[in-house]
Amino acid sequence: MSKTVLYARVSTIDQTIDHQRTQAEQAGFVIDEVLADNGVSGISTRLADRPEGKRLYDKLRHGDVLVVRWVDRLGRNYEDVTDAIRHFMRQGVIVKTVINSMTFDGATADPIQQAVRDALIAFMAATAQAQAEATKAAQRAGIEASKGDAERYRGKKPSYDRKTFRQVADMLAFGNGASEISKATGLTRQTVLRIKGDQAGAEAALVKWGM
Repeated sequence: MSKTVLYARVSTIDQTIDHQRTQAEQAGFVIDEVLADNGVSGISTRLADRPEGKRLYDKLRHGDVLVVRWVDRLGRNYEDVTDAIRHFMRQGVIVKTVINSMTFDGATADPIQQAVRDALIAFMAATAQAQAEATKAAQRAGIEASKGDAERYRGKKPSYDRKTFRQVADMLAFGNGASEISKATGLTRQTVLRIKGDQAGAEAALVKWGM
């Protein structure tokens, strides 16, 4: 009997396992089992080298569904993400994302559909790596700023905390508008638009202020 497994990678205090499961269930998934790696960097550690990530390769069988918040949960860079997705597709596992409701499987034999699918996987993997690198750059910027005059380089303290920032980022990924996000988070619409326009900069501000 096929099963639906949610894989969660939790590397920060606001990205809880419950949060990722709730998001998946709100998107309509019925989760049979959750595998999660806590405190593991997605930038430096491959999926197959993580304790629970490794279990995915042993546990999933043909017809099973692997659910992830987004493809960045599956790898540290472009190569890792594409290799992981293609491995599971070869095993007959269906990979689905909560954000953007994407589905990747190996069912199609049509070469044109395969090319479109593979191009989409490549694009999403490249986007995941770019976002990871932007976050890493923002963290480095925060560390460098803290070495000097903190008040001089930190700028204005953000009106949002890390949990609210993550909520905004998630709602933006789901396609929610600025006014809707403002109402849900209590932030001004202008603040939401600033975060939308420069998420890396918004996260860098949190790092600079130790938030």
